[in-house]
Amino acid sequence: MAEPADYLIVALSARALTVAARRGGVRAYALDLYGDSDTRASAVASEVVRGDIARGLDDDALIEAAERLAPAGMRPPCGFVYGAGFEDRPDVLARLSVGRRLYGNSPETVARTKDPHTFFGLLQSLRIPHPEVAYSPPAAPEGWIVKRVGGSGGGDVAPGAPDISDLRAKYWQRCVSGRSIGVSFLADGTRARLLGFSEQWASPTARSPWRFGGMMQPAGLDRCVEERLHTLLDPVVKALGLVGLNSLDALVDDDGCFDVLEVNPRPGASLDLFDPGGAGGLFALHVRACDGTLPADLQPRAHATAMSVVYASQAIRVPAAIEWPDWVVDRPLPGSQLASGAPVCTVLAAHETAEVARGLAAARAAAMSMVLDYDDEPSEARLSGNATRSGTAA
Repeated sequence: MAEPADYLIVALSARALTVAARRGGVRAYALDLYGDSDTRASAVASEVVRGDIARGLDDDALIEAAERLAPAGMRPPCGFVYGAGFEDRPDVLARLSVGRRLYGNSPETVARTKDPHTFFGLLQSLRIPHPEVAYSPPAAPEGWIVKRVGGSGGGDVAPGAPDISDLRAKYWQRCVSGRSIGVSFLADGTRARLLGFSEQWASPTARSPWRFGGMMQPAGLDRCVEERLHTLLDPVVKALGLVGLNSLDALVDDDGCFDVLEVNPRPGASLDLFDPGGAGGLFALHVRACDGTLPADLQPRAHATAMSVVYASQAIRVPAAIEWPDWVVDRPLPGSQLASGAPVCTVLAAHETAEVARGLAAARAAAMSMVLDYDDEPSEARLSGNATRSGTAA
């Protein structure tokens, strides 16, 4: 069956997938929380769905918006691709899949992958190292963290506590140390094709000490550690039936020992870092992998890449006359009102080495924070002066 020409794309933020779809030459209809200007520019049509980052997209509003933009039963059938936001709601995925061709993991696979009893039981059976897990509050909470089942982005991770409400939606993990490593891969249900390794870092706040801050690739791991992590992928993919773009998160210590934390059964933030763009880009590879076809070989990107999320340090209004640098994505509409702590935009950077790319991304994030938090109108001189001091522009 021929691949669709039209795709409904749904995520907390649909920008990366929508832009990747347009680069791949297909038409995208986007639904998310933000309605950023670059999402709108890349989509045939888009809508903002009510909800918030903590509770996700409102289920009923999402279904209604999907019917307006890309009705179930379109002829030929519309493809459906999703990103973050459904880890704890496979039932909504099932509703959106009716009358559309799903390109992604099935609702049943998402449920298995994000259920901690099932997932950590699988790791145990495969003898894959992972942190100790508990499903009720530890008697001594020191040295534990508590996670919401189906959470994403690190905002739902908190230090362990002995009395937590709604225990059905929480589980506890023993704290372990190490670098936060992401393993990005394509899968066809039985095999995996490695994309690469990234390193992630947090942008902590008092209430969210593990809030996602950014990532870079390559991660610069020892070859033996990469090989051991790579070896895990096929057994995990086969056991869970994973398809398309996915990622595995692990903590790797200085001795090369690692603990697997979770699998994200959908495209994620690493799409920006690994996507070469064009007809052979990751959107097309995701669709083909979901149909059972993996590429024979994947060439690494020529340059290291990094990204950093810019959060509002105070309530702000996006300047009406702002001209975004070309290294800024997830661009809110001019005049948008953003609460303190809200994600504002994402900055990208590329360089020959990952550490320089990371430093460049950090400098660009700082420049954007200064412009957005303190200026009534953006300063082009300030942006250009801070943007290029650490290396080559992306």
